[in-house]
Amino acid sequence: MKPKIASALALCAIAAIAAYALLREKPFLYSGVVEATEVALSSRLAAQVQKLNTDEGLAVRSGDTLARLDCSEYLLALDLAKRDYERTQKLLRSGSASQEALDRARYQHDNAALKASWCDIKAPLDGEVLYRHAEAGELAVPGSKIFTLADLSAVWAYVYVPQEKMSALNVGEKVAAVVPELGTRRFTGVISVINDKAEFTPKNVQTRKERTRLVFGVKITFQNQDMALKPGMTIETALP
Repeated sequence: MKPKIASALALCAIAAIAAYALLREKPFLYSGVVEATEVALSSRLAAQVQKLNTDEGLAVRSGDTLARLDCSEYLLALDLAKRDYERTQKLLRSGSASQEALDRARYQHDNAALKASWCDIKAPLDGEVLYRHAEAGELAVPGSKIFTLADLSAVWAYVYVPQEKMSALNVGEKVAAVVPELGTRRFTGVISVINDKAEFTPKNVQTRKERTRLVFGVKITFQNQDMALKPGMTIETALP
């Protein structure tokens, strides 16, 4: 009988441990949406889009020419300004032109050269193309967007924390986070900003009850050298 009693006690103990593991309170995971620094590249000229050298989702390097505008008019103006500047230099040396005339010619030349340099739209940073706003053949006007880039080397997410939890948080503190779609991989983030002003929980929180709570925004920054984190992903973190 004793072996049977011992087996029964062992089974009871295993069942109790399993029940405890299932019923114990799991740490609350705060969720946020991954964001990145976005840079909009716009045309400075009124010109037709001649060529696009990249597309959405592709990586670019700083200095890459992403788009080229048809700048025939501006190149003609540059050629004319260059010849006028050179002619004025000769006239000044012969005494037939004033220094003021040379200064005006130099300004016209430099201004035309500057506008001609705007014909090539280049990437200001290493990143990824988020959006392409134009097509080859379209007319671009000053200020119209051509591409939007994202700097994915460092990304962040805001989570919203109730007041009673704020005392446990400090700027510079490291936290662990996961992205449900990426399995068990863990990401290490740093609390970079804690908002001083309370606000109502944003509308993207699912339940109405949660949206009516006053919370503080906490910004968590992640280094993202392998570009695994993308803007729009939902990331979950357990705060201290």
